[in-house]
Formats: sequence, structure tokens, C-alpha cells
Amino acid sequence: MEAASRLRQPKSLLLPLLLAVSMVSALELSDRLMTYVRGEFGEAAHQRLENWQRLHILAANAPVDRQLRLVNSFFNRVEFVSDIQHWGEEDYWATPVELLTTNGGDCEDFSIAKYLTLRAMGVPDEQLRIIYVKALELNQAHMVLAWYETPGADPLILDNLINDIKPASQRPDLEPVYSFNGQGLWLNRSSGDNPRIGDAGRLDHWRSLNERMTEALRP
Repeated sequence: MEAASRLRQPKSLLLPLLLAVSMVSALELSDRLMTYVRGEFGEAAHQRLENWQRLHILAANAPVDRQLRLVNSFFNRVEFVSDIQHWGEEDYWATPVELLTTNGGDCEDFSIAKYLTLRAMGVPDEQLRIIYVKALELNQAHMVLAWYETPGADPLILDNLINDIKPASQRPDLEPVYSFNGQGLWLNRSSGDNPRIGDAGRLDHWRSLNERMTEALRP
């Protein structure tokens, strides 16, 4: 019961201490963070963060297709848990450290963690978009990460629902609604016309997540 209680308290226990990480050019976890995680969440949580760092070292210079496979399979091992059950909120977008430390999250958390990890490995932001979709077979909202080889290419989809990475054209079960990355926010239309409608900062949860990460990086 004590461990379960800790999992439901991300704001009081995980932030702002828990994300002393540089995510753009490298993935760096501070000794303070690692000591805190081991003491508060145990050896398994500590090991997951160490494995994340190892993944970055292993794949940072790998071809992008291998980076995609390694990152997708790594985060898909985390347990899927709804926000209300895990965080006590209807919709909470967790940082990668929160996801791995608590070993639980939902589709937004998986997609964000994959996006930030690939960015840290050097994958250009313009090749990545987090896409909010409707999962037609489940009849519910869902989120995935897409990688575009070129701006107009059929993107590859990284999804926690399946481990296979498939082109979007082979995922008729997903209906895109909007997409975003660090550079912008786009409306996705079935016609293929995807106009930019502003910055991702318009998304309250994305803005909040980035503010928490920025706050944690301050000395």
C-alpha cells in the first residue's frame, strides 16, 4: 500500500527534484536523482533509469531505423495504467522519468517518452510528430509517435498498442486528429492537407510538462 500511495503522488514526490535531465543533446541523469529514486522507489526503479541511460549510449550513433525499434520496444515494456488510476487525475502527461520510475503510464506518456528519447539521440525534430488519433477498433482517443523520413513521406508509427512499427498507410485503425512537436501544432485531415495551426504551447498539458522539465533543470 505504501508503494502504491507513492505512485499516486507525482507532484509531491517526483517534482521538481526528479527530472535533472538534459533531453536535447544528451540524456543525463544526476547522481542526486538516482540516489533519490533508489531510496524512495527501490532498486527496480533505479535500474529502469540506468537501462534508459544505457539505451541512449547504445543507440545514439545507430541508424535511425534501429533507434526507432530500440526506443519503441524499450518503453512498450512499461505497464499501461490509466491516468486516474496512476496519478489520480483524468489527464496527466508524465515526463519520461516519472513514467520509468513508477513503471506505469498511458499512451500520451509512452509517446512523449519515445519522442524525447529520440530527440536526445539526435533525431531531428522535424522528423518526429506526436499524433493524437482516434483508435477506431477501440473507439477511443489514443496517441502515437510518428517518424517522417521526408516531410511528405508515409510516416512510421510507434505505438504502445503493438510492438511492430508500421507505416501509417498500414494502420487504418488509427484516424489522425492533430499532431505536434517542439516546432508546431498541425491539424490532420483525411484529405492529406495538414495545415499548421500554431505552436504546441497551445496544448496546456504539453506546456505544463515542458515547464516542469525546465524548472527541474534550474540550479
